[in-house]
Amino acid sequence: MTQNIKKLAVLFADICGSTALYDSLGDILARRLISRCIATMAGEIRANQGVVVKTIGDEIMCTFPTAESALKGACAVQRAIDKCNQGAGQPMHIRIGFHYGDVICEEDDVFGDTANVAAHVAKITRANQIMATKTVIDALPPDLQTLARRIMRSDFKGKQQQFDLFMITWGVEDMESTRIGIPAYRKPESAVVDNDNGSELVLHYRDQSRMVNKRHKTAILGREDDCQVIVRNDFASRQHVRIEFRLGKFYIVDQSTNGTFIRFKNGNVSNIKHDEMILEGSGSISLGQAFSDQTADPVEFLVYHK
Repeated sequence: MTQNIKKLAVLFADICGSTALYDSLGDILARRLISRCIATMAGEIRANQGVVVKTIGDEIMCTFPTAESALKGACAVQRAIDKCNQGAGQPMHIRIGFHYGDVICEEDDVFGDTANVAAHVAKITRANQIMATKTVIDALPPDLQTLARRIMRSDFKGKQQQFDLFMITWGVEDMESTRIGIPAYRKPESAVVDNDNGSELVLHYRDQSRMVNKRHKTAILGREDDCQVIVRNDFASRQHVRIEFRLGKFYIVDQSTNGTFIRFKNGNVSNIKHDEMILEGSGSISLGQAFSDQTADPVEFLVYHK
């Protein structure tokens, strides 16, 4: 058996919600759509120096010679699927995760720690996202590093240290904006709708304000200094929760120890932990504390529509 060690980027691209597709469309149509999506992904991977190692159900495992080629391939895949979705009756959504390092190559397969980490990154990535490890980011040229934003730390089974994970900006408009030096986030001067970007969500906490919209799609709330909204309390995790703009809606995604409480304008309160929900209208977000707690110090939010 031929075996050697190479330094490669290992990437997993996974179709989201495939089980629901089979339930709603039936086996034949669902399989046809999934096969077409996989073929599109494979084509973009090969066009960007990638090698498709294998297809596992609705997931592709592939390798790239460099972190740079992997990032470009991942962005090309997401853009190709996004283009296919325009006007499609049944849009497809994928998530991509990758890592860079030494891999064991055996015949037509790859093994080792790098592949295991890449699989874990893909598993915790959300639909329409690309996520990568710090090892990937460090291996990129400076101009491509500007496309990455650190969003969380993750525990990996069997490892003592946590890994910093980065979200990659892949939309053409977002990539151009980021690479010419437009800040990833800016403090809004007023709560006025940006007609070029459509819907927007404004976050306000004490003297801090942040906007989430089509251009600036993510904001992290938590204790760490590099969070976009810094909340100093003993119940908040370092990167407690993130707000994402996806498919025209604003999602709040909990990644904390103590959970997140959301109170809407009508008085309804929801509690999420390691889960997500859609934010609409206006209300308050409390990190790790119920609103009944007198010391709760919530973040206010308000959603505007074009």
